[in-house]
Amino acid sequence: MAGREGQPHSETTIRVVLADDSFLVREAVEQILAEARHIELVASCGDVPSLMAAIDREQPAVVVTDIRMPPAHDDEGIEVANRLRATRPEIGVVVLSQYAESRFGLALLEQGSDGRAYLLKERVHDKHQLISAIDAVAAGGAVIDAKIVETIVAQRARDADSPLAELSPRELEILAEIAQGKSNARIAEQLVLTKRAVEKHINAIFLKLGLTYAQDVSRRVKAALIYLSEPRR
Repeated sequence: MAGREGQPHSETTIRVVLADDSFLVREAVEQILAEARHIELVASCGDVPSLMAAIDREQPAVVVTDIRMPPAHDDEGIEVANRLRATRPEIGVVVLSQYAESRFGLALLEQGSDGRAYLLKERVHDKHQLISAIDAVAAGGAVIDAKIVETIVAQRARDADSPLAELSPRELEILAEIAQGKSNARIAEQLVLTKRAVEKHINAIFLKLGLTYAQDVSRRVKAALIYLSEPRR
């Protein structure tokens, strides 16, 4: 485990517990986390029982977990995230998965998006994405892998009864960026638009989705979750 025993803690240190039944994956993630000076990896586990024990023992700010682990190799990572939502809501969770399936993202976010991230394992080689996800959930934010967002957006857009059917292709694109927790300025940069143009598109999205009377932050979350939480047909 690439921990930092004996290193003094600072106010910005993020304590992380890692869980994955693959030794190679754990090694790769440990090396990435070792390069982030503000992150302290305090435990590395291979199954759910050892993960839960480590959470109780180490009191982490963030858990990074595989989606499928022993004993059942089903969706244990999501079950842990949902359990922590009820018992330890202050702990952020980053779920890693090799499966680009919208149902896993929906299951992770059905009890709320704050403090949750869902990344595909293929992104782990990009240390900045993983570190950014840990930072985001530690601060109560949410991050959903772009490939998952695209899958869900495409599915919802095909549904004639979905409010997403009212959105233009550009509005759907911006909604996908919102679902990844990006600011208006970041969206403008990514899509090569002016910030004012992004704001106009977002206001149109809110209007078409019937989100006209809530606070902006609440509307952003609700807009993203409209398609992330709609029942699959």
